[in-house]
Amino acid sequence: MSHDTPPVFPRWQDLTTPELAALPKESVAVMALGAIEQHGAHLPLSTDLDIGEGLLAAALAQLPAGFPLVQLPSLAVGASDEHLSFPGTLSLSPELAIAAMEAHGEAVARAGFQRLIWLNSHGGNKAVMDLAALRLRRRHGLLVVKVHYMRMPLPDDLPEATLPAEELRHGLHGGALETALMRHLAPHKVRLAHLDHPISRGQAMADEGQLLGPEGEAAFAWLAEDLHPGGVVGNADLGTAALGSRLVAHYAGRIARILQETRAMRLERVSGGP
Repeated sequence: MSHDTPPVFPRWQDLTTPELAALPKESVAVMALGAIEQHGAHLPLSTDLDIGEGLLAAALAQLPAGFPLVQLPSLAVGASDEHLSFPGTLSLSPELAIAAMEAHGEAVARAGFQRLIWLNSHGGNKAVMDLAALRLRRRHGLLVVKVHYMRMPLPDDLPEATLPAEELRHGLHGGALETALMRHLAPHKVRLAHLDHPISRGQAMADEGQLLGPEGEAAFAWLAEDLHPGGVVGNADLGTAALGSRLVAHYAGRIARILQETRAMRLERVSGGP
């Protein structure tokens, strides 16, 4: 294999049953969790899914050949109740999203694997992931690692002006971060003529010195239109392709490290597990 050729890892759906059964049981199963939902006039409905799958592909390219891993099909539609007021959004109810995640985890456990990583790229999936992961640990002894790229720190050497803390905090949907990632991962899908800078209600509340906010010290449940009538917030103009390239490399490196740490983690048996 050429040093320039990234390793190829098997995809669950491409294998036969005997081939899947023959994989090392210490293999890490990894699954991208995305969403199909409105992202304003400049980003496609597939934004979260594109980002999740793109970050996963970039992370896998950093793993050594022979690393024991199998890729599950992505969960394209997530829990997106907060975006249902806008055409195009597809959403599973929280109960159905939890059931879908549990069903995939149960299949992983039935196949004899003990480690599952969910790489999430949609904020609305966080709560349902927590519940499903805990159930899978309790009922099947499965280790479920929940990875949210949005919670990862930025590169240490990234200038503050490139992605200001205020933008990172308040540009929650369709802002600089998502726009930058999409301009690198799927530039043909970004409508550059529609880049904008809608101000979040959360930013206005913070500027007034309020503790209350959509993601503040005292947070309230919000619909996308609560943040801005257009359903997106943040300075998309800051989301350059160069920033996206830098962030993808950074996030991919951290995800690759998490995959390796998950493989190395010692597992304890639980009473509800196999």
